[in-house]
Amino acid sequence: MSQHSTPDWVSHLIGWHIYPLGFCGAPTRGDHAWVDKHDEDGAERVTHRLRHLLAWLDYVQELGFNAIQLGPIFDSASHGYDTVDFFRIDPRLGDEEDFLAFTRAAHERGIKVLADGVFNHVSEHHPSFIRALEDQNCEEAQLFRIDYAQDPPQAECFEGHGALVNLNHDSPEVAKHISEVMIYWGYRGIDGWRLDAAYAVPPVFWSKVLPQVRDEHPEVFVYGEVIHGDYAAIAEESGMDSVTQYELWKALWSSLKEKNFFELQWNLDRHNAFLDSFVPVTFIGNHDVTRIATQIGAEKALLAAVVLFTVGGVPLVYYGDEQGYTGLKEEREGGDDQIRPAMPDSPEELSPLGEHACRIYHQLIALRRTYPWLHIARTEIDVLENEHLVYRSINQEGEGHLQVELDIRDTPRAVVRDATGTEILSIS
Repeated sequence: MSQHSTPDWVSHLIGWHIYPLGFCGAPTRGDHAWVDKHDEDGAERVTHRLRHLLAWLDYVQELGFNAIQLGPIFDSASHGYDTVDFFRIDPRLGDEEDFLAFTRAAHERGIKVLADGVFNHVSEHHPSFIRALEDQNCEEAQLFRIDYAQDPPQAECFEGHGALVNLNHDSPEVAKHISEVMIYWGYRGIDGWRLDAAYAVPPVFWSKVLPQVRDEHPEVFVYGEVIHGDYAAIAEESGMDSVTQYELWKALWSSLKEKNFFELQWNLDRHNAFLDSFVPVTFIGNHDVTRIATQIGAEKALLAAVVLFTVGGVPLVYYGDEQGYTGLKEEREGGDDQIRPAMPDSPEELSPLGEHACRIYHQLIALRRTYPWLHIARTEIDVLENEHLVYRSINQEGEGHLQVELDIRDTPRAVVRDATGTEILSIS
């Protein structure tokens, strides 16, 4: 059973989630990724793209975000989720000095830095896996699940992807290795971790790893990518602070798209129950899903953002959503490109087409700052119709509430009122 307490700073966390390889314009597929990391003679080279992020820190701060959730930054074979070295920054992004410069600059602005811990699997090109395939008696062999009775030996892979080799989470050596990775980067500026594919890792594994990490970094925040399953039980058994709220994400875009607020109401009730156990990480977009503005249109996307910022949770905004970016996720090679775009050299080069959405996001973040108790607010429904919903987000720490009205009967609109009935935000 979990005995730790989530760090106090998390109750004020509003994060900006980026996919660094895409954001910085690095190639992420096949030969293009390999060529970018090597000279013509095969010698490795480093491209200092992480410096690109420095130009965006003021933008992050001015919008009101106080955390940046980084996608994969460690040395990988292609898209970042196929790690080859956990102790090294991907040379397509830069080196450790570039990363230290980024974390220092972020911390100087009061911005926390969260990393993507891809600890369920590694690349088939990971040196330890290559050695394990060659010699079943080597030390590295215990890091993986390999059937040496087959010819050639066959390893357990992640969801059928042969290039992604599962780690053996029953092995004490894997727990030791992952603890060392998290501790190492904690001393280099990482304040928190998103545990990729946490739904695929036995929760008890994390109950062995995280206490060691917290011994060294007591203020670390750790949450898991959990798409399905018993959220509360996984959080409790693993010792993670939180998990991703995919149920609410799906209900938000689906109810707005299908004009069925009954679905959202049902999931808000579920969300209330989760808040009794832990505070979920909430979102309306990430690096794995079609952009919210593509899914339901620009106007309704802003209504989804209103819900994101007025219900309990730890809200994360996927980069570009605050600018009204569009992008379709497709199940094909290169199918993630639209949702993982390169960003301009500086915010000044952004298209003016995104100014309206950005202004709304700025107002919503300011609203969240004004009413910090929204972090653990529970919702109660006042009006429920297919295309019209009114709910109250209620202060659990004292008096007061916010009333939120969503209306998609004609032109999509949202109104937020304080406890006196005064309108404090209107979107139409």
